Amino acid sequence: MEAASVAHGHAHDDHHGPPAANQSSRVEPQLLGMLLFIISEVMVFGAFFTAYFFIRVVHDGQPPPHWFPIKGNELPKAVAGINTAILLSSSITMHWAQTGIKHGNRWALKAGMLTTFLLGVTFLFIQINEYVHVGFAPQDFAQATVFYGLTGLHGAHVFIGLTLLLMVNIRAFRGHFSPEEHRGVEVPGIYWHFVDIMWVIVYTSVYIL
Repeated sequence: MEAASVAHGHAHDDHHGPPAANQSSRVEPQLLGMLLFIISEVMVFGAFFTAYFFIRVVHDGQPPPHWFPIKGNELPKAVAGINTAILLSSSITMHWAQTGIKHGNRWALKAGMLTTFLLGVTFLFIQINEYVHVGFAPQDFAQATVFYGLTGLHGAHVFIGLTLLLMVNIRAFRGHFSPEEHRGVEVPGIYWHFVDIMWVIVYTSVYIL
């Protein structure tokens, strides 16, 4: 009788508390979390693009104010084009680092991650320098507000990405990753590629169209 009571007590303990969380076997939690975060960020960018296209639709083909050039101000298209090439190059080096660690090439991981980080820092430095010399402030006119809003929002994402890349670089040089355990490189890499893609959209819409 006592043994039966003990067994019943163990069985009761085994079922105590809420059931284990259901996890998908197709998508890992870290990857799923990053994808959901990116979806939310696309919505944020969408709000800013709505303001941008509203100004373009309302003012294009009408007397000033219109999109750039406006009030003697031009956008530095050549500088932005160089910056675009720099950021796209960082996607290539990021892919190099990801491929390297998947094949056990630690040198490729370190070199690729460090180069990606330096290219990202260069991009952000050039963008800040552009703000200093562009010749207008966000409050000067609606087009300036949208310009600073879109490019500044993207710049903030670049800064977040650089913070992640710095952490990955530190871990890479400490030998934390391997062909079997490289999720810590892949997830920040997905975010960095997202940042690059968003810049291509921002550059094309704001500087080129």
